[in-house]
Amino acid sequence: MIRQNQRFLTQIYVLSDLLCTLLMFLFSYWLKFGSGLMSHYNTLPLKNYLLWGTIYSFAAILIGFYVRFYAPRRRKSPSYDILKILQVHGLSFLGLLSILFISKEVHISREFLAIFLIANVVGMIAYRYIVKRVLSRLRRKGFNKRYVLILGAGSVGRSFYNNLMQHPELGYEVIGFLDDFQSTHEQENSHMKPIIGTIDDLDDTLEKFMIDEVIIALPLKAHKKYARIIDKCERTGVKTLIIPDFFDLLPARPFFDNFAGLPMINVRDIPLDELSNRLLKRAFDIGFSLVAIILTSPVMLAVWIGIKLTSPGPVLFKQERMGLDRRNFHMYKFRSMHVSDPSTADTQWTVENDPRRTWFGSLLRKTSIDELPQFFNVLAGHMSVVGPRPERPYFVEQFKEEIPKYMIKHHIRPGITGWAQTNGLRGDTSIEDRINHDIFYIENWTFLFDLRIIVKTIAKGLMNKNAY
Repeated sequence: MIRQNQRFLTQIYVLSDLLCTLLMFLFSYWLKFGSGLMSHYNTLPLKNYLLWGTIYSFAAILIGFYVRFYAPRRRKSPSYDILKILQVHGLSFLGLLSILFISKEVHISREFLAIFLIANVVGMIAYRYIVKRVLSRLRRKGFNKRYVLILGAGSVGRSFYNNLMQHPELGYEVIGFLDDFQSTHEQENSHMKPIIGTIDDLDDTLEKFMIDEVIIALPLKAHKKYARIIDKCERTGVKTLIIPDFFDLLPARPFFDNFAGLPMINVRDIPLDELSNRLLKRAFDIGFSLVAIILTSPVMLAVWIGIKLTSPGPVLFKQERMGLDRRNFHMYKFRSMHVSDPSTADTQWTVENDPRRTWFGSLLRKTSIDELPQFFNVLAGHMSVVGPRPERPYFVEQFKEEIPKYMIKHHIRPGITGWAQTNGLRGDTSIEDRINHDIFYIENWTFLFDLRIIVKTIAKGLMNKNAY
């Protein structure tokens, strides 16, 4: 079987990236100056372009090492690769433009540079995706395996084994378990690899089998054994990974921090806690909401007239909702019901065929057009385009006692649409399922994730059977 040699694979990836960049350079040069499809006026010879292309290529490699693009990638998802490729080539391109500006090189074709950047990104994503697919198929067939030993046959070790078996494309094979308190699995777990010894048999097991990684899945009371286990593994060159016995309390991607010189596990690491991420999301919110307001202004004007003609009362309906950091704000909507006591609206759910609705309001709610004024909430900073839907304080007080982790949603700005809503969790649906989707979004936020949710919202349409 093919054994993984990370240093060798890293060198292969570096050479492949350089080759890909060279091919994209030649393709871009041909498309701009040789294909006849574009204006081919050129005052510089090929060697000048080749010089800057070479600088760009090596800069991309160096930046790739800096942002850990060439770190072990067996457990990385395709979306991780795409983000890293965009990051590497975006920074490399900005660096190239800076050098061209400083050196006063003004005769390089801007169209060529744009084509070169796009071709690099597309070409790199395509070839990395192909490589990942080929490696996944090889691993499913038994090649390029990594061999794992699990210490602890309790609930943590069994959970890890079951999860690992659901991903054969990762290419991991479990040799067996070591456990001090049982020598065989219970009947319902008989499908698992056998328990081949106790923790004291670790030395002999490492010598007998070719093991790449040892997974420590022991209970908290066994923490005194960790130092000896890790020392034995490191002496034989085997990697050690620890699954904490309290892993079910941790987020999907726990973050290790450092405080007063000591390592700490951040139980709820939120990407939007980083200033750069918050600024990016806020800038997008402002730009998107301005465009949305301009494009939908004729619709909002028509709705304004329709509400005035069909029922007495104000056009806009404002309601107190709980937002970022548990602070309340007034969320705006087009009024879709007859005017009533505000305390009723704040403490009563909307139900199917609700008698409080106007006929025009029913249409607005079914098409979600009543939500359009919330783009002004986004401009004011109360809300975001994408995020967990805000709830009324009256119901928040109930849910926070009944539903675990409900208040986590208030760590970020609420949104007009969200991951829960695009998965059909709107109206009379499970609050627990909504919170689980909201927490997944909060812990896994990326700018591309926001774009995905927006595209999914538009693609699914605004009509929703639960919107009443």
